[in-house]
Amino acid sequence: MHTGELLRVEQMYRADALAVAAGVPGIVLMERAGDAVTDAVRRRWTPRPALILCGPGNNGGDGFVIARLLAEAGWPVRVALLGSRDRLAGDAAENAARWSGALLPLAPEAVEGAELIVDAIFGAGLARPVEGVAAATLAAARDRAVPVVAVDVPSGVHGDTGAVSGTAIRADLTVTFFRPKPGHLLFPGRELCGELVVADIGIPASVLSALAPDTWENTPDLWGGGYPWPSHASHKYTRGHALIAGGSHRTGAARLAARAAMRAGAGLVTIAADPSVVPIYATALAGALVEPVADANAFRALLQDARRNAVLVGPGGGTDRRTRDHVLNALAAGRRMVLDADAITVFRDEPQALFGAIARTPTVLTPHDGEFGRLFPDLQGDRLGRARAGSRRSGAVVVLKGPDTVVAAPDGRAAINANAPPDLATGGTGDVLAGFVVALLAQGMRAFEAACAGVWLHGAAAAAFGPGLIAEDLPDGLPAVLAKLKHQRNSALTRI
Repeated sequence: MHTGELLRVEQMYRADALAVAAGVPGIVLMERAGDAVTDAVRRRWTPRPALILCGPGNNGGDGFVIARLLAEAGWPVRVALLGSRDRLAGDAAENAARWSGALLPLAPEAVEGAELIVDAIFGAGLARPVEGVAAATLAAARDRAVPVVAVDVPSGVHGDTGAVSGTAIRADLTVTFFRPKPGHLLFPGRELCGELVVADIGIPASVLSALAPDTWENTPDLWGGGYPWPSHASHKYTRGHALIAGGSHRTGAARLAARAAMRAGAGLVTIAADPSVVPIYATALAGALVEPVADANAFRALLQDARRNAVLVGPGGGTDRRTRDHVLNALAAGRRMVLDADAITVFRDEPQALFGAIARTPTVLTPHDGEFGRLFPDLQGDRLGRARAGSRRSGAVVVLKGPDTVVAAPDGRAAINANAPPDLATGGTGDVLAGFVVALLAQGMRAFEAACAGVWLHGAAAAAFGPGLIAEDLPDGLPAVLAKLKHQRNSALTRI
């Protein structure tokens, strides 16, 4: 059963090798992989002319198994091979020898007449662009507009990054084995995979300890054990006190964050704002405290109360000295921190001043790609790698926001979120996310887990609301998500 781990391509190669060393022959793994794809195909489509596109490696070997099993089930099947059969080796050669049906050279004209196409050309570790006859054949398959099933990944999609090398076509179904890879969840790979099935092919789960996974899909299995559910002995002070720096001109951002923090369980929420806008905050948020803060000294005075144990700076704050001072003063006071929006951008010209202040203070940065680039202009490449590198450099947990939000910790752990709908692409939703995370930090969650939980809850609340979502809907949609999560937790505890 898939329990959330994501394996890099190299780790998956090692998993195969460890399974073989444990007594599961490679030819058996290949047979089971082909059987899993065949079963998934037969569950979704009725028999029809099928074309299996096979490459020169083990992915092609899986394709020959699929062809044989579909033919045995009564499907009309043809195989198109990239290269010649006599150049195949190992288990792939053995399965090619078991195929006695039609074998064509891989070429665009091979797709004529096919009503279902299985893409088993290249696997997840392809190190060169898909080009030439393979690219032309995939383009013809795309033009054919029939169901496409990918084995492991659509050819051209890298399993570690989700990036496309050369070309790739969108599959309706992708069947992978043992555990997914990061590229199954990172765009554009995630979109190109279509429906994803993770099949058990007999690799022992015990190999995971040797692989030491450090990347997961972000689900409650990852952080649910540390979620701060209140007990009967809880009161507002035991549930933490979140302090939010409120802007003077764009007050809506901090108001959204404050409402989100209240809904996410912070026992108390205080907005620190310039005296001129205190009435706006006080009128809009009956459940929050509002403190007038005229300057940095006044903000430092608020931090003298140790019960204000988590601080959010950035939403609507402005990229001025005031925001910068709020960040550095809160970090100097050792408070758990969430830095969003302007609190990130304000350090674009002196990022080391921020990183040096973070030191060992639990801190979460929540940038979108533009803000990330302002703080880490030299970090390029895939989102997972950039988030990890930014986290190591800064000493903070980094939440790199997007349709495939990545959460990365300085120790190398990372999680990729997959439950957020596109409806979140509207103003203010990032402020709500920051409010969720600061509330969880205030309640004692560790920074990585709090960030992961906040991101997942954010996505779940958006998905539950659906089309027409605006940021204001997210905090009020959270209670239903939490109720469902708590019910699932209690049910699991009852079964133990």
